Amino acid sequence: MLLVLTGVTMVSVALLAYVNELTKGPIAEANAKALSAAVQAVVPGFDNDPIAEKRMQAVGDKEFAVYPATKEGNFIGAAVEATSNGFGGELKVLVGFDAEGKIIDYSLLQHAETPGLGSKAVDWFKKGGKGDITGMNPGDAELKVSKDGGQVNAITASTITSRAFLAAVNAAYNAYAGQHTDGNSGATPKVEQECAGEEAPAEATTVNE
Repeated sequence: MLLVLTGVTMVSVALLAYVNELTKGPIAEANAKALSAAVQAVVPGFDNDPIAEKRMQAVGDKEFAVYPATKEGNFIGAAVEATSNGFGGELKVLVGFDAEGKIIDYSLLQHAETPGLGSKAVDWFKKGGKGDITGMNPGDAELKVSKDGGQVNAITASTITSRAFLAAVNAAYNAYAGQHTDGNSGATPKVEQECAGEEAPAEATTVNE
């Protein structure tokens, strides 16, 4: 019996390793295509290859991926990846900024928020949405939900998710401003404080208002 169990275990491990090796390439390719599409969506109009020109920007003890966009050699903006802790776990967002630091668009790359509530962050803050942040510049004023004295309408019954999302956007701007100052202009970032995500409550069944 022991020999049989050992043999089955070894075969199972070998099969899992084989399947993992087979799917590694396609998964990486799919992720690369998804990222490329997201960059094109949040900072359109470039004629360079932002992903190939990716730079890492440190803000405090964290590093952010910055994808610079240029057209005919002129800087027109950048897409920045940032993460924060949402209600259900890590929330990753790609934010597009124009040359002046205004938000063009965003793409929610990853989240584990409650379906029908926090998951609305996918489009809640987009142009025309109830919490529209497009055109705003976090350098003029840190983005906050109206409940915290800010200018952004939170997702209904999902304040924690909304705070986490805006924390990621503010952090993305800090990285954008740091990269922009270092490599593209003499602009001084107006947002100095790195934002941290809200900690999720202990009971995941409670509506995060």
